Amino acid sequence: MNMNIRKIRFIEPGARPYKRTMLNYFVYDRYIRTPAVGLNLLTTIVKREFDDTYMYSEAISKIPRADVVDADIIVIGSVFTFNANRAYQLARFFKKHTHAIVIMGGLHVSMNYREAVRYGDYVLLGEGEESILELLHTLEKGEPIDFPGVAYLKDGRLIVTGKRKPPENIDGIADRNLVYQYHNRVHYNTIWPQVHASRGCPHNCDYCALVRHFGRKVRTRSVEDVIEDIRQSLAFFHSGRFPRLLRGLWLTDDNFFADRQWAMSVLQAIIDQGIRTNFTVQARYEVGFDDEMLDLLKRAGFFEVAMGIEFIDDMDFQTYHKKSTVEEIKRSIRNIQRHGLSVRGLFILGGDNNRRGIGKQLADFVIENNIKGVLIQSMYFVPGTPVYEANKDRLLHKDWSKYNGCVVHYPQNMTPYELQMEHIYASKKIYSGKRLIHALIFEDWIHKILFLGEFFWHRSICLDLEKELPALKNYTL
Repeated sequence: MNMNIRKIRFIEPGARPYKRTMLNYFVYDRYIRTPAVGLNLLTTIVKREFDDTYMYSEAISKIPRADVVDADIIVIGSVFTFNANRAYQLARFFKKHTHAIVIMGGLHVSMNYREAVRYGDYVLLGEGEESILELLHTLEKGEPIDFPGVAYLKDGRLIVTGKRKPPENIDGIADRNLVYQYHNRVHYNTIWPQVHASRGCPHNCDYCALVRHFGRKVRTRSVEDVIEDIRQSLAFFHSGRFPRLLRGLWLTDDNFFADRQWAMSVLQAIIDQGIRTNFTVQARYEVGFDDEMLDLLKRAGFFEVAMGIEFIDDMDFQTYHKKSTVEEIKRSIRNIQRHGLSVRGLFILGGDNNRRGIGKQLADFVIENNIKGVLIQSMYFVPGTPVYEANKDRLLHKDWSKYNGCVVHYPQNMTPYELQMEHIYASKKIYSGKRLIHALIFEDWIHKILFLGEFFWHRSICLDLEKELPALKNYTL
């Protein structure tokens, strides 16, 4: 039967739905975070063909349900493991209270469609730029779904139309004005302008879900498209009613340097175009040995490299098939710093070789190597990754809302409670009051602001981790 699609609403679920509070000025990822670029791009693509299309993100606002309940299509997207429970809650609500068809998408539901189809009408598998329009046009015409990239239930039977080939052309700039309240939030320094310029990673770390989702073939946007996206993002964030303290932009690629020549072309274009801002970028440690690239980064306005260090033990690198060593990491950090760039460290606790005292070891490693900021997570298990499959029998539970950095498994050499305490210790030692005072006195302007914000952020994280301690005490070896 044909369907008249008039109104489409995209929704990004929040692990914690947005709450208006002064904390939003200081604490990222509690009640506020940058809206998902990917879902914003899908909204932009659909808007070209369906005029009444709009996006709500619980990262920056509450959902005005009155505007959603009469939609014909509701797309709940950018579903990761940590916000999957909220996504399912929203899907259940809209299935009960609306006549809309509910479509779900994102890394978690794509890799776990057998679970997700119980909540939505359709699940998009993989990247959705092409399949979303194909699905909408098919629903309009009332035709059978005969193209790959969709999972759904029919008469109680699971139908999977097959894996869809990832799009080769990934050029496209998200219209940030299509996200409700986004422009009114740009003065918050807890959210950043973001541009995602490439997809895929040639490496194969066991815990990485992004490789399974985007593939190992690196696909890049054209240099011109990336530069224009940077321009638009900066213009959007710096046109609010109130000025931002920080002028910066985060290139969110998981491995921006995987295609070296392309990365150098992007950096050179930033220089040639005279774009002035404070850039940060994620990278593997190998970039620290590329002096030419580091020189370009500095000249292009990059102040920091966020390095996926993960472990501080060579055995853990081997266990999880990450090709690096602690000594190589240290040499890379020193060389990056010699080029006038700071290093941010991304770490995982809870590897099979970790023992009590790992929290102190991690904190000492960060301080001794002058790493300016950190993200610490307990070993995360995204369903569909090798590390999840290998450790399913060691998981404490499948409450996805706890898969956000909290301990969710039985470690090899300590209890879950002890591992959580190691995490709390490391966070508090790295972001101690003494180190905060030192940063406010001696660091440059941007690192003063960043350390202050991260001090409150890590205090917030520790509060959440401490709330889980009584429950974790019940799990013993």
